Amino acid sequence: MDTGTHVVMGLGLGGLAMLDPVVSADPITAHAVLLGTLVGSQAPDFDTILKLRNNAVYIRNHRGITHSVPALFIWPALLSLIIYLFVPNSNGLHLWLWTSLAVFLHVFVDIFNAYGTQALYPFSKKWVALGVISIFDPFIFIIHIAGLLLWYIGFDPGITFSAVYLIMAGYYLLRIWKRYKIAQIVRRNIPETIEVIASPTLKWSQYHLAIKTKHQFFVANIKQGRLKVLDTFDRVEVPDTKIIQAAREDKNISAFLSFSPVYRWEVEKNNHGHEVRFIDLRYRSKGHYPFVALVQLDEDLEVITSYTGWVYSEDRLRKKMDFTPSKLLKNE
Repeated sequence: MDTGTHVVMGLGLGGLAMLDPVVSADPITAHAVLLGTLVGSQAPDFDTILKLRNNAVYIRNHRGITHSVPALFIWPALLSLIIYLFVPNSNGLHLWLWTSLAVFLHVFVDIFNAYGTQALYPFSKKWVALGVISIFDPFIFIIHIAGLLLWYIGFDPGITFSAVYLIMAGYYLLRIWKRYKIAQIVRRNIPETIEVIASPTLKWSQYHLAIKTKHQFFVANIKQGRLKVLDTFDRVEVPDTKIIQAAREDKNISAFLSFSPVYRWEVEKNNHGHEVRFIDLRYRSKGHYPFVALVQLDEDLEVITSYTGWVYSEDRLRKKMDFTPSKLLKNE
C-alpha cells in the first residue's frame, strides 16, 4: 500500500486497541500503543531510504528483508523497546502486542498488490504479489478517514474500527473473488494461459494484465469484463551467451532480474559495443513500457554505463544512458 494508507491504518489500529481493557484503562499505555501502531505501520517501508543510494539497491531490497518473516519479530521488538524507554510507565507487553499487529498488517496487505513483497524470506526469495488490491485503494483509505472522523467527534474508537476492519475484510474477499473471475475470463479467451499477472487500477472493473503462455507473452487490459490484448511477444528464452553473461554481472541488470517476473529482452550492436535491454511487461502505459534495465557494454564486454528504473519516454531514457568520453576512458 501507499504511505498515506499505512498511516491511517496505523491510527486505525490505535483506535481498535481501545477494545483492549489494559490499554483503554491506562491513558499512558493508550498513547504508547497509538505511537507503536503508527510507527509499526510504517516501519517495514523504512527501506525507502535506500533510494538515496541508487535504483539498483532500492529495487533489489525494497519490500525485501524489511517485509520478511524475521522482520515480523525484529520490528516490533525494536520499536516497542524504544517507545518503552521513553514511556516506561506503559504496559510493555500490550505495547509489543499491538505494535506487532501493526507490523504484521503492513506486510500482510502489501502482498495483495501487484508489487508484492518477499514475505516468505528466508524460506523463499520469491516475490509474493497477488494482484488483488491497487497500491492506493480509495475505498480502503476513505473508510479509515471516516473512522478517524467518527473517533474525533466522539464515537467509541474500538467499536468504530471493529466495524471498519470488518468492512475491509469483506472488501478484500470481494476483490479476491474479482481477481479469480479475471483469471477465468483470461483463460476462456486464451486457453493456453499458464499464468496471469494482474495489476489492479483505481477502477473496480479495470485491470492491467501480463499473461504467460508456453510460447508467448500477452499484454492486455480488462474493462467491464472485456479482455483487450494490446501487445503480443514471442516468449524467447534468454540465451546463455558471453554478452548476456556480462550484462547479468551488472548491478542494475541483476537488480531488475531479481525483481521482475515477466519481461522481454533485446540485444543490439552499436558503435560502442553492445546494448542489452530488459523490459518489464507489467506496467504498460500509453503504449510504453516504463520499467526497464539497460547496460551498454564495450567491445571487450566491459560495462560502460547502465540504468534501471522508471522512464516514461525513450528520449529520457537515452539521456540517462548517455555516456561521455570520460566514462569511456574510465573503463579503458
